[in-house]
Amino acid sequence: MLDKKYGIGIWGDSNFIIEDGEVCLNTDFKPSLLDIVKQLRKEDVRGPVLLRFPHLIKKQIVEIYSNFARAMRESEYSGNFSAVYPLKVNQYPGFVKNLVELGKPFNYGLEAGSKPELLLAMAYNNFGAPITVNGFKDKELINIGFIAAEMGHDITLTIEGLSELEAIIETAKERFTPKPNIGLRVRLHSTGSGIWQKSGGINSKFGLTSTELIEAINLLKEANLLDKFTMIHFHIGSQINEIHPLKKALTEAGNIYAELRKMGATNLKAINLGGGLAVEYSQVKDSMQRNYTLREYANDVVFLLKTIANSKDVVEPDIFIESGRYIAASHAVLVAPVLELFSQEYTETKLNFKATNPHIIDELYYLYQNIKSSNALEYLHDAIAHMDSILTLFDLGYADLTDRSNGEILVHLIIKKSIPLLGNKYNLTDILDIQNEVQERYLVNFSLFQSLPDFWGLKQHFPIMPLNRLDEIPTRSASIWDITCDSDGEIEFDPKTNPLFLHDIDASKEEYLLGFFLVGAYQEVLGMDHNLFVHPTEATVVLKDDGSFEIQNLLESQSVIDILDDMDYDIDEIQYILNQRIEKSDLVDEKQKKHILGELYLFLNDNGYLKSIG
Repeated sequence: MLDKKYGIGIWGDSNFIIEDGEVCLNTDFKPSLLDIVKQLRKEDVRGPVLLRFPHLIKKQIVEIYSNFARAMRESEYSGNFSAVYPLKVNQYPGFVKNLVELGKPFNYGLEAGSKPELLLAMAYNNFGAPITVNGFKDKELINIGFIAAEMGHDITLTIEGLSELEAIIETAKERFTPKPNIGLRVRLHSTGSGIWQKSGGINSKFGLTSTELIEAINLLKEANLLDKFTMIHFHIGSQINEIHPLKKALTEAGNIYAELRKMGATNLKAINLGGGLAVEYSQVKDSMQRNYTLREYANDVVFLLKTIANSKDVVEPDIFIESGRYIAASHAVLVAPVLELFSQEYTETKLNFKATNPHIIDELYYLYQNIKSSNALEYLHDAIAHMDSILTLFDLGYADLTDRSNGEILVHLIIKKSIPLLGNKYNLTDILDIQNEVQERYLVNFSLFQSLPDFWGLKQHFPIMPLNRLDEIPTRSASIWDITCDSDGEIEFDPKTNPLFLHDIDASKEEYLLGFFLVGAYQEVLGMDHNLFVHPTEATVVLKDDGSFEIQNLLESQSVIDILDDMDYDIDEIQYILNQRIEKSDLVDEKQKKHILGELYLFLNDNGYLKSIG
């Protein structure tokens, strides 16, 4: 059962803490996220906002390097450790520039999977830090890789197929002396776990089979490039939930490494594990997704590779990892205001009783007037049953629209009144059984397709919680609706297995903000402009030594006119047509036309998110 701490001890990784009923950063001075948003509101930022926290990027980098350093020291491991960040996980400059700067003391590198990403890495990567290039490559991309080597970058081109290797050999003959290192991606039989496990296995999209590996070695020997072959690479999934598949893959890859060295690849010195270091997204202990710690991960990697190398009498390989999700996910929090509760319209003032009402309406009113803690559960069950009866009577013509309206209002009033009356009994099985029926729909000012595409595509849940009122027990079983014109724009919750309870609020009188956590990996780059809702306003929050915070790099969400420009519309034409249609309208006078033209200008130059409802 989700409590009023929203499982923060499960997914929060000690990054956040609840103080005085508010979500705070778990640092010395504990600034609250609500205070940060209030500061942005003073700068006239409205709608959803993505908060970036660079100190959390640094924390993840430090944890990876320190855990592997400890594991290697304790095992007396002779190989080195390196890490690169895969740009595909989040290419936004608000993240990447901070990452590069924070990773400099560790010689933390970048991984690219396309021409734009490689050029980005060549421009921003710390000089001397490694660059790896994965994914399919044409001759042009390979040439860019050679240019990186000619710049002096420590770059490795990872081969996904023999045709790529042949293109590299051909390019090496055409270009200058500096050449990139060459890696071979191995197609393991081992697979990962979870919804991204198809990245590995013998039928995966990438990698060379055993037969192709042997052929690749022969091609490199013939081209006198075997000395440039320095790395093998594998990747068994973006989110490895269980440690056992990784151990199996490491054993397979370690043995392949040893065999390739015995075939003459004496400069082969590194095994690249790819990504997959998992992030815990669950808010409920019973459905936790990761069964290992970073310490265990590092220990197992070092122990297994050392054991295999020693048993095969080969040098212990350098260890590379490309864990982007682990680095990026925690640094970003999407904050979005609740615009409306769909039951807000159900107030006592909306009741419209007739001189004579159907008996079932009178009975509902009696339940509403007389409900108390001792009968709340019974009356709640009765009210829900009565609603079904009213709908049947309406369909048969024995109740009219006014009766139906009164019934809907009374049932929702009884629900609102009964749940607090149940007090600490509200998480009983009986209550959970009916929470789906009384679930409140919270309309939230964000686009699920833009900001949480992994939920839409994969049903990957993210931690969600209000930023304040956390000293109060939330009573409303909730589902989240976004503002797109699409019925798929809903995050549903099962009150028994994956609950979300929120507070009963009046959105017209208070701003109730929800935080969507761990959204820093993949969500921004995969987000789609459905209904032309684009990337929300973003802000980088830098913590200062005196305990204060500073908002930097405030980047407003695109204006409507810029969105249309990106869609290749002629924005001058759009503005001209809109203005002309107002000018030619005979429905308003000249003064009104001037006012409307001013409004149109403001609307076109504002972002597309909602300001309020009604």
